[in-house]
Amino acid sequence: MTILKKAPGLLTALVAALVGVAVAPSAASAADRDGTCDNGEFCYYYNSNQAGSLSDFTDSEDDYGTAQPSCYEFKSAGTGQGVCVKNNAASVWNRTGKTVRVFFNSNFGGASQDFAAGAKGNLNATLKNNNASHELVSTDTPTGCKTDGTNSTLPTTILVYRVSLGRVDRVDFKTYVKNVLPNEWITSWPDASLEAGAMAVKSYAWYWALHSSRKTSGGVCYDVRDDTGDQVYKPSSAQASTSAAVDRTWSTRMTRSGNILQAHYCATTTACGAWVDGNWMSQYGSRDLANSGSGYQSILRHYYSDVTVS
Repeated sequence: MTILKKAPGLLTALVAALVGVAVAPSAASAADRDGTCDNGEFCYYYNSNQAGSLSDFTDSEDDYGTAQPSCYEFKSAGTGQGVCVKNNAASVWNRTGKTVRVFFNSNFGGASQDFAAGAKGNLNATLKNNNASHELVSTDTPTGCKTDGTNSTLPTTILVYRVSLGRVDRVDFKTYVKNVLPNEWITSWPDASLEAGAMAVKSYAWYWALHSSRKTSGGVCYDVRDDTGDQVYKPSSAQASTSAAVDRTWSTRMTRSGNILQAHYCATTTACGAWVDGNWMSQYGSRDLANSGSGYQSILRHYYSDVTVS
């Protein structure tokens, strides 16, 4: 079973900790998606030459969605207002501090076009009205086995062992979390449960990005497997409800004694057999607590002892 499966640490480590500390919003996340192209945002326009309705983004996005009410839409007044952004943009303005790469396919795949920080431009003939995802590209993306994450800074990428494919992919960290959560939590559960799950999935992956020394049989290093040996990762599986939970909690961290540790979770408090109080979260329990009115931070503190969530 891929849903409500214990995380990898469930099998290998019985005493694990979840950490949490708050992350200050970056400049790029300070503005709201309000149909105004603010400083720190990447903006699509329905027409060429920055004309027509626009849609503003504060971060990378691996899939815009294809239909209302779940798609990202052009928000401002003008031609195209209300139309889904996917495969409907003609020009951009990059007001972030990073290069933004626009992709033909979802999940940052296929042909691409780069827009430097501050640039305005039209999508080329391949990408015009064929835009499916975009990524803010760091100029210091880690290579090899290296991570740029620390106990106080989220990694930008994570090394995922694609077991059935026999290869290791370097995946944008937020994209990874968004494409794990719907495979580990029930997407129709209450927001607070999904938010608690987003925190657990993120913290588990963060821990391994910092500490993994694992290698494939061919000697290639990786942080996490894409199956139930760790957390189930399926590209392009992100759902609106779970992605929103990831976005809402992205600037929050959990810490225990200042360190990021593994966040374990399992279906119920008795299902895993090796349950350790204070280090494991019950997925169904998170649903029940959310239904009774608990917020995600209260849920996390209920299951994970001595953590700071801020």
